[in-house]
Amino acid sequence: MIYKFKSKAAGDLIMMGPSGDQVLRIIGKEPAPKGIIEPAAMPAAMAAIERAVADEEAARVQAEREAEAEGRALAPREGVSLRQRGWPMIEMMKRAHSAGEDIVWGV
Repeated sequence: MIYKFKSKAAGDLIMMGPSGDQVLRIIGKEPAPKGIIEPAAMPAAMAAIERAVADEEAARVQAEREAEAEGRALAPREGVSLRQRGWPMIEMMKRAHSAGEDIVWGV
C-alpha cells in the first residue's frame, strides 16, 4: 500500500506502506487505508515521532559502542533512517497544526 497524506496547509506527503505503517504506529494509530490526524492530536504525535527517532539513534550509538568494545566494525546502516522518514511528517504536522487543518489519507 502507498500512503498519500494530505492537508490543506501543506503539500502532499507520500510514503510506501512499511514506512507509513511504522509512522502511524508510532503516533498511536493503527495502519489503515483511510484515516485522519486532527490538529489537537498533532503535538503528541510530533513528540512521539521525535522520541522514536531519539530512541533509534541511541540504540545505534549503543550498538556502535558495543562493536567497538569487541574490536569489530558495525555494518553501515541500511535503508532510510526514521529521522529521514519522520521529518517530512513532522513538518507537515507543524504546518497543519498552525493552520488548524487535519491531515488525511485515503480520501
